[in-house]
Amino acid sequence: MGTTRRRRATPAVIPAAIGVTVKSGWAWVVLVAGPPDRPRAIDSRRIELSDPAIPEARQPYHAGFGTARAAGAERTRLVAGVRRFGRRSVTETIRHYRSLGHRVSAAGIVVGSLIDPNEIANDHIRIHALEGQLFREVVRDAAARMRLRCQICRERDLLASAAARLKRSETVLRRTAGVMGDDLDGPWRAEHKAAALAAWLVLTKPGRRPAATSRT
Repeated sequence: MGTTRRRRATPAVIPAAIGVTVKSGWAWVVLVAGPPDRPRAIDSRRIELSDPAIPEARQPYHAGFGTARAAGAERTRLVAGVRRFGRRSVTETIRHYRSLGHRVSAAGIVVGSLIDPNEIANDHIRIHALEGQLFREVVRDAAARMRLRCQICRERDLLASAAARLKRSETVLRRTAGVMGDDLDGPWRAEHKAAALAAWLVLTKPGRRPAATSRT
């Protein structure tokens, strides 16, 4: 009798993405995986974007409360240090997730503002905008170097953007994001929910929509 040979089944590739809520000097990262209509939060962690051993690096454009740090060698050193440290931190996080078998292919980056600092006349507000710009670029550049598709979204626009792409109401999205962290240890506050929703958003490529479910 002949021998029947069967093709070994290839495990389905489960899509995964990270959501990153960017703050000054740090960020909260949530790993989300699964089909876009049934995403699950797999991990949630804080990462540092500036060296904790250099407290002033958290706000490199500040010389004190409300005071801008003058352009010069010190500011250049702090900004360069943030870029090195932050990129390494983001890169190591992505590599860690991939080492566990998660096929991370996209990053949703949540920020407070996208305003151009050069358009701001008020010195105090401008230095905050400069720092926001710096840290979001650090995250985006590191993710892009790891070949992740990136989308940056203001936190206040996140629900509307997700509703448009995922074809779900903002109420449903808010409720779903609120329970996505139920299986994880630790807190699940606004920055975690925003990161989870941003990751869910980028699990679906632009121009494509997940299938609707009876829960929508």
